[in-house]
Amino acid sequence: MIIKYLLLITLVLGAQPEMSSKTSDEIFTIYLIRHAEKDLLSKNSSDPELTKCGQKRAESIRLFFDSISLDKVYSTNYIRTKNTAQPTAASKNLDITLYDSERLEDLAKRLIENHEDVLVVGHSNTTSVLAGLLVGEELRNIDLDVYDQIYQVVISRKSGKLQLFHSAFECSE
Repeated sequence: MIIKYLLLITLVLGAQPEMSSKTSDEIFTIYLIRHAEKDLLSKNSSDPELTKCGQKRAESIRLFFDSISLDKVYSTNYIRTKNTAQPTAASKNLDITLYDSERLEDLAKRLIENHEDVLVVGHSNTTSVLAGLLVGEELRNIDLDVYDQIYQVVISRKSGKLQLFHSAFECSE
């Protein structure tokens, strides 16, 4: 009888550390945004700059992330995404890490494996898709005239929870 109680106590105590030994790197957050407003009248139609509103939105995004800890900032290799990411990266003393928007599954895997708090700046046809890959859901593309969405994916024990925020930023040129 005493051996049963000792075995039960050992099992209970043995299980306790596993339940409470959560390390801080088991929970991390991935933020995903679409680039800010691009100049549709640009002579460089394949890689346009941001509009004045886009530049102001990029600064507004920096303010949103002011009190949020980030380990990395990712961007595709386009002027509009890099210019959207730059104010936040600069305020955090981080370089922008480029990624290939054609290899979103690889990026999703790397983001999960790295266990880092990051910002990923993408496009209307990649941002929600990447968020979906991170949480195992299929999400539709962002409408072309929508720039105010911030996807927050909190990863805990390789399982992701998605929240969608809308920034309060408004601009009229």
